[in-house]
Amino acid sequence: MSNNTATSFRVRFWGTRGSYPMPGPTTLRFGGNTTCVEVQVGSVLLIIDAGTGIINLGRDLLHRAQVNGGTPIAATLLLTHTHHDHTQGLPYFGPAYFGSSRLHIFGPRAFEAELDQTLRHAVLPPSFPISLDEMPSVITVRSLGENEAIFFDAPHPEPHVLNLHHDPIDPSPDTVHVRIFRTFAHPRHGALLYRIAWRGKSLVFASDTEGYVDTDRRLVQFARDTDMLIHDAQYSHADYLKGKQGWGHSTPQMACAVAQQCGAKQLVLTHHEPLYDDAMIAALEQEAQQIFPATQAAYEGLEILL
Repeated sequence: MSNNTATSFRVRFWGTRGSYPMPGPTTLRFGGNTTCVEVQVGSVLLIIDAGTGIINLGRDLLHRAQVNGGTPIAATLLLTHTHHDHTQGLPYFGPAYFGSSRLHIFGPRAFEAELDQTLRHAVLPPSFPISLDEMPSVITVRSLGENEAIFFDAPHPEPHVLNLHHDPIDPSPDTVHVRIFRTFAHPRHGALLYRIAWRGKSLVFASDTEGYVDTDRRLVQFARDTDMLIHDAQYSHADYLKGKQGWGHSTPQMACAVAQQCGAKQLVLTHHEPLYDDAMIAALEQEAQQIFPATQAAYEGLEILL
């Protein structure tokens, strides 16, 4: 990614696969790593989900820091939920092992368990040789609710969470803000979807959600007029009808319906089914383009400037 980030809103995909990694010769075009998206908004580095794609992102961030004279890495990780394919790369995220790094992690509660408790149980011996507390970087973990939003204020932004109903909110034009939408269309306790906005531009990340009859109207409203909608499209329409209903994932047709109704400028399909090869995903991309022309299927290394 370009080093000229002070005035840019850039999105880069590091992992686009759903459910589990699928490396090999049949997935070279779209990639085999599970979900991870880097969003560089001005001076703010956001990472959506920590699937296996975050491993290569971590290496790249360390390389960039070295090129820039050892600049400490500060990042905010937004977890949609804590299913394995969205967290399995976290223990291997290189910057977490450097004491100069600062990592803020936000995500949903799982039933009555806070996010901090859930992650500390996941990154813990005997499942992994070290615990989250033993990682040298400064790590803060916080659960989020739908009535909250994250704000980053220049020039040295640290995330702060405000209650949309009770806290005074007066963002400047340079404030990066992240709004939250909870979908219940994913087993067993839903997932958080995110809207990231800055200087009149926005993207909406809506993975691990399933379409409703006549489209998810709440999601349409949440994504209204977004510049980029990144939407789950794991299953083909035929496979969805063969027994995937209720599994918490969408089809390209469902994603297109949301994009059309919310007025998105572009649609990116993600969370690809691990059993689909490159040819199958390319075919689903073409199907979607017949409905919503400004559509592309996400692939590892795809970079988009808003």
